[in-house]
Amino acid sequence: MKQLTLSLSIILALILLFPGCTGKGNAKKESAENADTTTVADTGFTGIKKYMSRSYLIKEVTFKNGVRQGLMKTFYENGKVRQTFWYENGLREDSSRWYYMEGQLFRTTPYKRDTSDGIQIQYFRNGRKKAKIGYSKGFRTGFLEEYNADGKLISSYPELIITTKDQYSTKGIYSISLSLSDKSDKVRFYKGDLSAGVFDTVKCKRISSSNGIAILNFKKSSSPGAGSIDIIAEILTNYGNNKLVYKRIDLPYNDIK
Repeated sequence: MKQLTLSLSIILALILLFPGCTGKGNAKKESAENADTTTVADTGFTGIKKYMSRSYLIKEVTFKNGVRQGLMKTFYENGKVRQTFWYENGLREDSSRWYYMEGQLFRTTPYKRDTSDGIQIQYFRNGRKKAKIGYSKGFRTGFLEEYNADGKLISSYPELIITTKDQYSTKGIYSISLSLSDKSDKVRFYKGDLSAGVFDTVKCKRISSSNGIAILNFKKSSSPGAGSIDIIAEILTNYGNNKLVYKRIDLPYNDIK
């Protein structure tokens, strides 16, 4: 009887010493393993980070949980604000602002979901409006207004000049020459149109030019041609903006390409 009691005591002691042999111990172990493998999101930094060069503050960026959220500023070496952007969930929104080194507002650009969208406005140092430029979902539109220092709208720009040379009957060639009325070379020519009202340089093909002149040669073909060609002239203005001039040119022969 004493020997039986001693054996039971030993068995009970072993059970208490190794709880993992019971269902309750396994449950605790599984719970611990689950807790170890649970992923907790890294919230990241919240606050304002300052980025320095050797001698001055370059920019200040506001973060929330590691993502840009709120105001970002960049600075000139003299400490004046150079640019400001507003971020929401890491994307530029609202109007960004650029400043002259002396502190006056130079330009505002509206953003939607990190792309320019709306009317960009440029300013003279005296606060008068210098230019208005249209953007749509990151693309330039044809809208451009520029003003002189007195606030008057500028209406005089070089015109797109189109000249032709017809050698269809002798050589099967029809040529179109593109240039500006002021003979300026500050222009780029493209094949394409302002599709959906915007200038998409991916869809438009750049035309090779020299000294502000581009020449297109169309040759007689055995298959029908397009009958017309769309041309965009991207003219650099005196203010450094691009004025877009669109023209559709009808071709006199329906079998040239």
